[in-house]
Parts: sequence; structure tokens; C-alpha cells
Amino acid sequence: MASGLEAASGAPDVSVLVPAKDEAENLPLFMELAAEAFSGTGIRYEVIVVDDGSVDGSWTVLEELRGRYPFLRAVRHRVRRGIADALRTGYLHARGRVLVFYPADLQYKPEDIPRLVSPILSGDVDMVTGFKQGRYERRFVSRVYNGLSRKLFQLPVRDLNSVKAYRREVMDAIPIRPDWHRYMIAVAAAQGFTVTEIPVPLYPRHAGRSKFGLARIPIGVLDMLAVWFELRFGQKPLLLFGVLGALLAAIGVVAGITLVGIRIFAGFGYRPLIDLVVLSVIVGTVLFVGGLVGEMIAAQRAEVRELRRRLDEVDR
Repeated sequence: MASGLEAASGAPDVSVLVPAKDEAENLPLFMELAAEAFSGTGIRYEVIVVDDGSVDGSWTVLEELRGRYPFLRAVRHRVRRGIADALRTGYLHARGRVLVFYPADLQYKPEDIPRLVSPILSGDVDMVTGFKQGRYERRFVSRVYNGLSRKLFQLPVRDLNSVKAYRREVMDAIPIRPDWHRYMIAVAAAQGFTVTEIPVPLYPRHAGRSKFGLARIPIGVLDMLAVWFELRFGQKPLLLFGVLGALLAAIGVVAGITLVGIRIFAGFGYRPLIDLVVLSVIVGTVLFVGGLVGEMIAAQRAEVRELRRRLDEVDR
């Protein structure tokens, strides 16, 4: 097992992070293919499988596989915490300077991992994402999702929801939020990391069942809007809430002046205008105050980021 010995010698260049939920049937073949993929490449590597609350015996399989593959490291979540949390756990246990997100279902073959990491190891880019090739379920949904994402985030890649390789520094820029791993490229690009893509074949699932359901579609859309808001207004929330609040307050003032004019010159009141004045002033004030509170939260977050940056410098 030359590739396993190669992986075990010294600190790895690449850490493959594999979230696994009920993938007991896929894990043995995944490890075999991973060993073959890196064999002879000269890349030092490790594979970190995060058992995300599996109930099918995945952990027992991983314990058996650890004896056969020196490059395998296994971490366990007692309950399911989601892919984003599993990737974070894998990152905390990883030693490589390049991280790779690869699912355990074998829809993507490990043979493509060296191609993903090569541009990063050579220093050309910070992040590489796969562009799915072949037929797959929910292709239309994927196209709509990727199209909206490109429009919102102005990204230079066509496929956000695929396998990815990235420098470990990228993980520091990703908020720990459920399902936000799907927008890792958008957040990383906004932080100034360079991104490119390469085509990767997509195959039918080897075993088990997909964890993706139609209920994830509206969740994905809401997450997309949340990420867009975070990137656009996360550091200056008053730009949004302050402008909206001031606009509504201005509408209230204009409506109030109009109401006074009608009362003076026409001699009667107009109830809808009174309601508009009250509504505009109240909502405008609430939005403006909300923007001020948001500014205070943003200031606290900036201080936390600065503390993290200084701690990282001390660790180095």
C-alpha cells in the first residue's frame, strides 16, 4: 500500500474532508479508490471521514478501514449536525494546507481529486470547484440555483454545488451556519480569494439513498438571500435599514404636510393620509433603530475578527 505509506510520511499536503451520513456501503470502495487516485502522484495526503450521526454501522466500518488504510482518520458526530458542521469538524482535525470537500456517495470519483488540488498546490489559485459533467437528477433545479447565484454574487464559475478544493485559510472566512457550505465560493470570492473551475464527471450513486429532498429547495433560496444580505450589508447594515427608514420617514412628512394643507385650504380631514403618516413614521423609526442596532452588532463582529486574526498571527 505505497500510497498509504506516502500519506503517512510527514505533514500532508492535502486533507480530503468526507462528510458521511449512513454511507457504510460506500466507504470501503471510496477508500480503495482514494488510495489508487493518489498512488504515484507524490502528494502527501490524508482522508478525514466525519461520521455525521450515522445509524447504519458506518462507524464500525470506519474502525475496520482504519487498520487497512494509514491515511484514514475518522471523526464522529453522535447526532446529525449537517454538512457544514461536518466540514468544520474535518477542518479542525485536518493537517493539510489544501482541503478538499468530497461526498462519500461516490457520485464523484476520488480519481479527480489530484486534478482539483493541482492548481492550488502550484500556487495559481486559492479555490477550485468542479463543474458537473453528465446526466443527473434535478438538473433543472441545479441550473436555476446556479443561475440565480451567478446573478446575485457575480461569480466566474458555473457550478457552486459541487466538489471543491481550497486553501485552509478559506475556512476562516466561512460563517458556521447550516447549509452555508453551498455558498463557500461566493463568500470566499467576496473575501478576495481567487476561484476557478474544472469539469468533473458525475456518476449515479453507488449505494444508499440521496439525502436531498424537495424541501431543501425553498431552504436553499432563503439561504441564498441570507448570504447575499450578509455580503452586501453585513458590515454596514445602516446602509439598508437607514435608507429605508429615512425614505419612509420622508413619505410620512410629505403625507403630513399634505394632510395639513387639505385641512387648512379644503376644510376637511382625510383619514387615509393620517393612517399613512402614522404607519410611515412608526415603521421608518423602527427600521432606522434596527439599522443602528445592526451597526453595533457589526462593530462587535469586526472586533472578534480582529482578535481572531491576531491570535492566528501569534499561533504562526
